[in-house]
Amino acid sequence: MENVKVTLVKSLIACKPNQIATAKSLGLTKIGNSIVCKNDQVLAGKIKVISHLVKVENA
Repeated sequence: MENVKVTLVKSLIACKPNQIATAKSLGLTKIGNSIVCKNDQVLAGKIKVISHLVKVENA
């Protein structure tokens, strides 16, 4: 599997609780935080929930 880099680019302040929980489960708490992980179905589902808050790129 290939790795992807997920970066939080928008604030979590006015988001729904499930979106905040999804971002925190990925380890994204502040704007500019990023993670590199393997691209699988679980990650794709999490990204779909917070797609308007993150930037995804190949790593």
